[in-house]
Amino acid sequence: MFPSRLPEPELFLPSTGEPALRWGIVGPGWIAGEFAKAVRAHTTQKVVAVASRSIERASAFAVEHGIETAVGSTEELLANPDIDVVYIATPQSEHLHGALAAIAAGKHVLVEKPITVTADEARILADAARRAGVLAMEGMWSRYLPQTSVIRQLLADGVLGDVTTVLADHGQRIAADPNHRLYRPELGGGALLDLGIYPVQLSSMVFGSPARVTAVGGMTETGVDAYSTLVLEHGHGAQSTLFSSIVARTPMTAAIAGSEGTISIDSVFYLPSTFTLSSTDHFGPKLHFADTSGLEFFDGLAWEATALARFVGEGRTESPLHTLDESISILATIDEARAQLARP
Repeated sequence: MFPSRLPEPELFLPSTGEPALRWGIVGPGWIAGEFAKAVRAHTTQKVVAVASRSIERASAFAVEHGIETAVGSTEELLANPDIDVVYIATPQSEHLHGALAAIAAGKHVLVEKPITVTADEARILADAARRAGVLAMEGMWSRYLPQTSVIRQLLADGVLGDVTTVLADHGQRIAADPNHRLYRPELGGGALLDLGIYPVQLSSMVFGSPARVTAVGGMTETGVDAYSTLVLEHGHGAQSTLFSSIVARTPMTAAIAGSEGTISIDSVFYLPSTFTLSSTDHFGPKLHFADTSGLEFFDGLAWEATALARFVGEGRTESPLHTLDESISILATIDEARAQLARP
């Protein structure tokens, strides 16, 4: 039966019992800057140190974001006993190395997506974190946004009936510069790992691991995937169609459809966004979700920081909303798709 109203989101609000952890950032790039701003403005968490191989770069970042300590190496940051958790925001080719070092130092770790560049690397990271008993979490911030909470509840309540379809796209126009990280295979470049992971994680949230992956697309002259369409088969007639690109900007919307209804997520679907729940009747009822939290765009990174702190306070060693096994599974899907695209 079509609901009369949407459920309320279960939010990771600050000052709701989570510990105020002390954070260190490794890799003071653009996304780290957005993360630092969001944490400072919208959480009780405290970024206390930043590390870069360039002390000048680390120092400038520290001044910009009100961080008290800047150091010129990851090792120096990890030796700081005042740091509870490390945010790894280096190029993705360096994620495994940085995360393993943080884990070995006894720190909790949040690793920017993708958690590593392959599923095999992710297994190594997960095994190390589990042995050390620290929390390790992929920075898949979409999982902690208000709209995702409501969508999860709608799926759990069976509002869509038998879910058969996920559609999602993420394409951005990235200038074809061979020195850009997304065009460099040695840095884990390509559309799928950086952009396509958002549609793949949405499909994973709905259906889990696919039974079959089919990928069609093209490669750049530098040898990374430029664009692709993935068709994921999940059994029982369920299918996901997912597109990613670094050569064209696409609508960046998503939909989840079933026998009783459809969720249409507005652009940009992986940021704080709105969605519409529609019945299967073309002229039937609709319900609209709007995020009233006031956190827009990359402010939404605050939700995952508070979530991690809450999980640490609960004694968890991984996120119940995005487990390490799911991170591994998502990368296995991307591994297979990249392998298909690279074949002549």
